[in-house]
Parts: sequence; C-alpha cells; structure tokens
Amino acid sequence: MPADQPMSVVLMWHMHQPDYRDMRTGRVHLPWAYLHATKDYVDMAAHLEAVPEARAVVNFAPILLEQLEDYVTQISAYLDGHGVIQDPLLAELAEPALPGNAQARLRLMQDCLRANRERMIARFEPFQRLATMADWYETHPDSMIYASNQFLADLMVWYHLSWMAESLQRTDARIHRLREKAQNFSLHDRRELLQIVLEQMQTIVPRYRALAQRGQVELSMSPYAHPIIPLLLDMDSAREAMPAVHLPVTTDYPGGEERARWHLRKGLETFERVFGRKPVGLWPSEGGVSQQALELFAEQGVKWIASGGNVLHNSHDATSKSCSHRVYRFGEVPVDCFFRDDGLSDLIGFNYSDWHANDAVANLIGHMENIARVCPDREDCLITIILDGENAWEYYPENGYYFLDQLYRDLSKNTLLHMTTFETFLQEKTPVQAQEDRLTAGSWVYGTFSTWIGDPDKNRGWEILVEAKRTFDEQVASGRLSAEEIEAAEKQLAICEGSDWFWWFGDYNPSTTVNQFDQLYRMHLANLYQMLHVEAPSYLSEVISRGGGKPSRGGVMRQHSETGS
Repeated sequence: MPADQPMSVVLMWHMHQPDYRDMRTGRVHLPWAYLHATKDYVDMAAHLEAVPEARAVVNFAPILLEQLEDYVTQISAYLDGHGVIQDPLLAELAEPALPGNAQARLRLMQDCLRANRERMIARFEPFQRLATMADWYETHPDSMIYASNQFLADLMVWYHLSWMAESLQRTDARIHRLREKAQNFSLHDRRELLQIVLEQMQTIVPRYRALAQRGQVELSMSPYAHPIIPLLLDMDSAREAMPAVHLPVTTDYPGGEERARWHLRKGLETFERVFGRKPVGLWPSEGGVSQQALELFAEQGVKWIASGGNVLHNSHDATSKSCSHRVYRFGEVPVDCFFRDDGLSDLIGFNYSDWHANDAVANLIGHMENIARVCPDREDCLITIILDGENAWEYYPENGYYFLDQLYRDLSKNTLLHMTTFETFLQEKTPVQAQEDRLTAGSWVYGTFSTWIGDPDKNRGWEILVEAKRTFDEQVASGRLSAEEIEAAEKQLAICEGSDWFWWFGDYNPSTTVNQFDQLYRMHLANLYQMLHVEAPSYLSEVISRGGGKPSRGGVMRQHSETGS
C-alpha cells in the first residue's frame, strides 16, 4: 500500500548560455544572454513569486552570471552618458544613427527576425506586418535602399518587446503604451525600452536570492564555463556507454584533472560572490558524469548531483532491481545522485507546447500521481523533472505563462504530491540511498556523450583544443607570462573548453547556427593564442563544421532517447 504521506516532486530549471563575448575586444557576438534574461529568467522568478507554496531548484552556469553582470554595467554606464554597449543589437536599439551600409542594414533586419514565428512574431499584428515586409526584403536584398530608418527602428522595438517576460507584458504600463503605439517609434521610445531591459536585468540576481532566502528555491550551479568534466578527465570514458565510438586521435586532454578542478573552484567562487552562499548541489554540465568526475565533485564539497535517467539505466547491475526514483550512491563516494525522469521532462520540453495549459498540466500531474500510487516508498523516492529553463517557452503561447502558472498552483495544492528541493528532501527525509558499484559515464542526452564527441566534426574540435592546451602549458612553463597574463589566458581557455561548441558541431544541426558557433569557437581559440603571444595555427581559418540539418526546436534542446530525436 502507498504511504499516507505525499510523494516528493522536484522541478529543476537549468539556466545557461555560453560566453558570447570576445575577450580581446569586449564585443558581444550573439544577444541570447540578455534576451533570455528579459524573457525567461525574469518570468521563471515571477511564476515562483506568484505562488509562495511552490518550490523549485534553479541552476545557473557561472559564465552566464558573469555575462548578466557585464550587461548591467555596460547599459548603466551608457544611460549615464559614458561607456559603450558592446552588444551590437542592443547598441542599435539605443543609438540615434542606424547603420547606413546596405549589408549592415540587412543584417540588422535579419537579427530582428530571430524569434519563434508563431508564438513571438505572429502574436503581435504590427510585428507580423513588419516581418512580412522583412521577408520580402530578404529575398530582394537590392531593394533594401527603400527600407527606411523608421522601418528598422520599429522592427527593433517590436523584436525587443516580443522578448519581454510575459509577467512584464501584463503589468508594465510602459510596455502597454509601446504596444498600443504600434509604430513610428521615436528615439525616446527606444531609450525607454533600453531602460526596461536594464531594470529587468538588475532584478534577476536579487529576485532569485530572495526566493532562496525564503526557502522557495534552492540555487545550484554547473562548473564555471560549462565543460563536460568526464571528457576533460578522460575522453576514453565515452566508450563506457558507446564501446564502438570513434574518438579523436588523442584521447588524453593534457592536465585535464587540474582543468576540471579549476572549473569547479572558479564556479564556486563566482557563485558565492553573486549569491552570497555556496551551492549544496551541482548539475554537472549537460548532466555529464563518470565515477572519476563524481570523486572530484565530492572533493570540492558537493553534496548532491543530478543526471539523466539513461545514465542510471546504464549504471545498473544487470541483476539489480532498478528504481529511477531512488537516491543513489556509487561506490564509496559520499555524493547523493538524483536522476531525471526523462519521459516527464520531455513532455514539457517537446509535447505540451501545443496543448491547452489545463490539459497539459492535468496530464503531467496525472502521470506523477500514477507514479506516486505505485511507489510505496515516500522516504527514499522522489519524482525529478529537469530541463532547460529558457528555451522551451518560446514554443508555448505567451511564454508558457498559462502552463507554468497552472502547474505551480495545481502542484502546490495536490495532496498526493509535495513540491520540494533536493537539499530539503535530503534534510527532511534522510533517505536510505540505493547502492551501485560504479557510475557509467554519460550525459542526460541518450545516456552517452555522442552529442559532444565521436562525430568527425566534434572530434576535430577536440583535437584543435588539445593542441591549444599543449601550447598553453608550454607558454606557462616557459615563465614568459606574467601572473595577470596567465589568469586571462586561463579564463579564455576555460571558455574554449565549454560544451556548447561541440554540441553544435555535426551535420544534423541547422547550418546558420552551426556557422555562428563554429566562428565563435575559432575566435576564442585564436584569442587564446594571442594571449599566449603565439601565432595562431593557420587551420583556425578553416571551418570545422557546416551543419545542414533541421532538428526539432532548432537544435537548442534534445530529447532523451534516440527514437525521440
């Protein structure tokens, strides 16, 4: 018989963007950090604030926190009459003079179409009208000479309005006024919108800190620049879940263990500086784990980690009775391991966006209630839903407003289910951990590392990173670099070690995005050589990956199984 107490449920949202900044020039190459801030990080806080009984774990990548701080500093200085906004799109929003060059105008127009057509553009009739004109100009670029500055200004304003949090769309009088004005936006209107962007970005950290202090949110982190720690430690670990995988020529990342430690130490330092306390738990980048990585996490004081359900499946002894809802320990490592319910998490990421919110929430809670009814163990088991906290919502009506609002309200009142956090669950339940001998290396995607290594383009990315790391080691050992130069080069190296470059390499991803990330990766590597006072190798001028696929959700998210991808 099921226990008479409710089943624990943890919702965990992961907030992450790679570093889009050029460390040498300060220029920001893509706007996703600030756009997701004003749309998603703001809304995800607002939904929790609206339902004080709700609980969630919110995970931040430290490299994202640093970018948010940079934006606040730059916009503040600009609005105070000094300083420069280094993000070209955001700078254009506020600058009186729009670009005169036809190519630059075309690029600005294209940048202002990078949003979900159905949910973010078509929702606003004036924006849809401008987008239709922009589509025509895109197919007739020679006619851009007839596109006025007012057209570009209005397109920019609507683009930024569409990236505003739904909680703000419903409450901010300035946004209401701009939406009602609809066209002929003035420079004053554009500056006002920039002011709103700044205000919202300034609120993000204080809001999440307040939610954490109230006990509503547990804040956790990922390693500093979001590297796949097990691959830094040992690329051969990819064979544990993929024995036949073709790996790079060199599978030993030089000094990988020390680099993994650096990302953890630097991440903890950044997180504590921003939020005023150290995190208890860790979402390893992409849920990437291995037995060796687990030992390293324990060494750094991590109490819990989470990963994908397929990792647990791969780690089970063939004779053991597996339960994906238990808390696990592996070998002698004193770290509690939680595993994502991949099916439930993917329903939110890929299925419910086309459902009526009431039906979607009822369906999700129904699945959870079924799990609760057949699971008699309330002390040692919990339902864990983990997904990206930012990319799914642009596929939902009004940024997932109705779905998230209904989910928090219904879950917080459900008598069979109890919203909690990993830290609280471990404190209140003191679960008996299920024991397995060893954690099989893998990630939340398919339970393998195939998204980051094994493909020829991904392997090439690793090979040139290994070569850059060898050069880094040689220059540091030579004694020719000052302490400041070493520190700057270490940070640049960390950015090169991030997971996102490898995520995008491969022919199954869309070519436009692959091209952007390919260029960014090679730029970061070239900057590293520059900082080391070494001429960059000529192969950095060659494209690594071209893409060409059309994956679901544009490739920003993956489903957990091969069959669903």
